[in-house]
Amino acid sequence: MATARDDATITGKLRDSFRGNLIRPGDPEFDEERAIYNAMIDKRPQLIAKCTDVADVIAAVNYGRESGLETAVRGGGHNGPGLSLVDDGLVIDLSEMNGVRVDPDAQTVSVEAGCRWGDVDHATHAFGMATVSGIISTTGVGGLTLGGGHGYLTRKYGLTIDNLVGADVVLADGRLVHANERENQDLFWAIRGGGGNFGVVTSFEFTLHPVDTVVAGPMFWPLSELKTTMRWYRDWVRQAPEDVYAFYLVGEVPGDPFPPEIHGEKMCGLMWCCLGGEEQAESMLQTARDVAEPMFEHVGEMPYPALQGMFDDLYPEGDQWYWKGDFVRELSDEAIDEHQRFAEVPTPQSSMHLYPIDGAVHDVDSDETAWSVRDANWSMVIVGVDPDPANVDKLTDWAKAYWEAVHPHTLGGSYVNFMMEEGSERIRATYGDNFERLQKVKAKYDPENFFHVNQNIEPAA
Repeated sequence: MATARDDATITGKLRDSFRGNLIRPGDPEFDEERAIYNAMIDKRPQLIAKCTDVADVIAAVNYGRESGLETAVRGGGHNGPGLSLVDDGLVIDLSEMNGVRVDPDAQTVSVEAGCRWGDVDHATHAFGMATVSGIISTTGVGGLTLGGGHGYLTRKYGLTIDNLVGADVVLADGRLVHANERENQDLFWAIRGGGGNFGVVTSFEFTLHPVDTVVAGPMFWPLSELKTTMRWYRDWVRQAPEDVYAFYLVGEVPGDPFPPEIHGEKMCGLMWCCLGGEEQAESMLQTARDVAEPMFEHVGEMPYPALQGMFDDLYPEGDQWYWKGDFVRELSDEAIDEHQRFAEVPTPQSSMHLYPIDGAVHDVDSDETAWSVRDANWSMVIVGVDPDPANVDKLTDWAKAYWEAVHPHTLGGSYVNFMMEEGSERIRATYGDNFERLQKVKAKYDPENFFHVNQNIEPAA
């Protein structure tokens, strides 16, 4: 197999057709450019191709295919198992392709694949609009979208992929195609949840919604109230208006801006986002207060981008991360007992989140997009996080033990963006009845499985 360093002829051809920066081991910026969000990942590619435009992406894909290099695609670099990097191969880095264009009349936004959600929120907020994304503004648009995407607006407006109206895709053979409901419909179906298996998406077009200010923020209870509040939450949230979103969490109260008297306290709680205004929010908050007295709450009106950035400082780039996820339909008393048993997090940044994926998500049939689990009510993630590499075993052991305890009470599959490298059976379980259809689309658009550094779907034979 050729490498970027020993095949000077092909490298020269790439240089001639490439406007961006080509970075190799030994270059001064190499270590900085190969660093990703999860510092647990330490991979050394042979070549990082920092693309400036679609022509660069095409050149890089052709180079990777012709040279036989294993090829990874990097957008925001948030992928937990580090599938945006590869040892001894090629990384197609899209981070410099970060243009955003809002069409306020059509209520759409066109987003290049290197953008992070903070870039999008900044541009759309000027027009009093937003689309569905996650909960951290530094997350990459590409990875979150291709995995499905859920966040604060999901109960009202569905998954991120439910708001995707079109995408430009560079295929494994170097062709650029457009995918939407009229062109390459099978590809459009597959990229809505099927991950990066089918090509390099260079731009996305999303529907926008009237979202300007929201009433949002955290409410914490002591861990002694976990069973009481989680039992209430499982029934309440499914009946709540779709304008109201709240995900359940366990964790530890961080430092500033929280009051010093509760710093370091283990807690459970809710993270709120209400679209219907302060009167509606107060009614919902009071319902929660009536269940158990909060130890702390700080919920108020704020611009939507401020909510999106609220976790950014708590989760900076460069921490150690290990996570496990599952889809959840029902929160049984037995499952809640297990949540109580593992709720004392091992490090201050570690947590468990239950994200609601009901409401508008349930309005889409399971075969309309690659994301098939339209009857789940929550997407659960258990995250062990810490800046100190010495704590890796502690946080991974906790996350694995917690997941193994609650997994029997779940649907089996998981949001692909909440998976480490867990094997083909987990991937098959995630896509359920859609898996074989995805394999057929893969065989059509990437028959040689060139794009396999991902949660891989092998092409049908």
